[in-house]
Amino acid sequence: MIRIGILGDIGSGKSFVAKNFGFPVFNADDEVGKLYKYNKKVYIELKKVLPKYIYTFPINKKEITNAILSNKTNLKKIIKIVHIEIRKRMNLFLKKNKNKKIVILDIPLLLENRINKRNDVLIFVHSKKFTVLKKLRKRKNFNQKLFTKFKKIQLPLDYKKKKSQFIIKNDFRKITVLKYVKNILKKLENERSNFRY
Repeated sequence: MIRIGILGDIGSGKSFVAKNFGFPVFNADDEVGKLYKYNKKVYIELKKVLPKYIYTFPINKKEITNAILSNKTNLKKIIKIVHIEIRKRMNLFLKKNKNKKIVILDIPLLLENRINKRNDVLIFVHSKKFTVLKKLRKRKNFNQKLFTKFKKIQLPLDYKKKKSQFIIKNDFRKITVLKYVKNILKKLENERSNFRY
């Protein structure tokens, strides 16, 4: 099995790119949403460390936002609890798809949380800054302060770019992304003998 990790800036279109590969995708953001909605254990643990902020179940995203914005250590506390569960869910996903040729890992903190493995194929999604900001501002719940906090915990984009074997220049058009995807899959097919399964 080839594991493909998708890297890039917040709002660069990582999920859009991931979906276009046509292989099973583990989307960490979606999984976090499910944890907040259905996982009582996560709620209890978050309530324990952030009693002033977390008090409703399913967890209200506004409570999470308030916790993050009011104290710089709160984001780390949330990540610590959520990350354990996300890792468990990712392992279940990998087990379920163990016979698939390729799986896609769409995980924002893939490198930061050392979730990647040495043999993973890393793809960096590059989008124009202007387009990214324009798209982010159109999001219903976009919060500039929150965006800045999340940026601070991420590794520099240049570092992620250097770590990647491929770069996709994303203009948010399916036709463009599919062209890149086809080329990457072709190259992986040709170099397959170099990958350890």
